[in-house]
Parts: sequence; C-alpha cells; structure tokens
Amino acid sequence: MRHRKGFNHLGRTRSHRKAMMANMASSLILHKRIKTTTAKAKALRSYVEPLITKSKEDSTHSRRVVFSHLKDKFAVSELFREISPKVADRQGGYTRILKTGNRLGDNADMCIIELVDYNVNLLEAQETTKAKPSRRRRGKKKAASDNTQTKVLQTEESAVNEEKVSDTTISAESQEEKRGVESQAVDGKSEDKTKPVEKVKDVEEPKVEKKESEKEQPEEGEKPE
Repeated sequence: MRHRKGFNHLGRTRSHRKAMMANMASSLILHKRIKTTTAKAKALRSYVEPLITKSKEDSTHSRRVVFSHLKDKFAVSELFREISPKVADRQGGYTRILKTGNRLGDNADMCIIELVDYNVNLLEAQETTKAKPSRRRRGKKKAASDNTQTKVLQTEESAVNEEKVSDTTISAESQEEKRGVESQAVDGKSEDKTKPVEKVKDVEEPKVEKKESEKEQPEEGEKPE
C-alpha cells in the first residue's frame, strides 16, 4: 500500500528508478541540459538539487555522499569544480524546466531541464532588459517643478531678449546722435565759410561812409555854407 507517499514511481522498481535518476543527474551535470518527459524532469529536480546544495561544501565527506548517489567520478569532479562556485550565491532553484510540447507516438509531455546559471541566451536577454531605462509616469510634484523650471527659463529668455532689444535701440540712438553731430558740424563749417563775407560787407560799408563824409567836408580854402 502506498499511503502518504508523495513521489512518482514512474512505473519502475526502486532499483531501476534509482539507477535511472543517477544516470540522468550525471548527464545533467555534464551537459548542463537534457531533454526528457515532464514527469521524469520533476522527479530529477527533487533528486539533483540536494546534491548541488551538498557540493557547496567541498570536503571529502560531501564528495563521498554525492558519489554514492551519482556513481560517476567525472560528474562529481565537474559538480565540485565548475558548478558549485557558480551557484554559491543561489539559495536553491538550481534547475529550470522548459516545456516543448508532446512527443509523437505516445503523445507524452516533453520538456527540457537545464541548470539556471548556464543558459547564456536567457542571461544575455536579462542583462539587456535591465540595461533599458524604465518608462514611468512622472508624479505631480515633478511635473510642477518642471513647469516652474520652464517658466523661469522663459522669463530669463524674455529678459535676455529685452536686453538685446534695448541694446539695439541704444546703439541705433547713438548712431543717430553721431549722425546729428556730424550734420551739425558740417552746417557749422558752411556757416563759417559764409561769415567772412558778411564781415567784408561790414568793413566795406564804413569805407563808403568815410568817402561820403569826405565829399561833404569842404575843401581847404572854401567857406562852409
């Protein structure tokens, strides 16, 4: 009677089942992944994971215990040299089951069981997904701060533009003033050229008056009227 026995016998005797599990565990350790039925893979997972945990302590006793289960010295050396350092930080869950569909013929549920730390493709995919930045919505506080920053930038830009406009107007006014001064200087020079002519006239007028006065004066020897 099989009361309270929770494992799958797999339709085999104890000795046959034990030898099959040892062979499958050795193949998994050496090749890092094998293809089998889902029922066998689940049974193998509960068989091999305690052995991988045992391999974290590299001692003669642990090696003998693992060898008593695997019966393969090459698998034992591979487990203690290569696999145990790689799974040292993992607290369990050393294997992964990937279902591949049903088998032709008996329609059995097939899968691939593999060691988690040796699937290079999945590890590279995880690294690429981690490298991508996460797209999250910004909170209200961040949005408000961004709005204030944009307003400050807009005010600063408007102030700079006003300063530029004022500078351009000042430069234009200064240019106009320079032009006015130059025009005034030119007008002053033209006025200076005409002034000597007026002075000559002023000089000539008294000369004419003197001649007239001379004509009015009586000559010597004549009596005044």
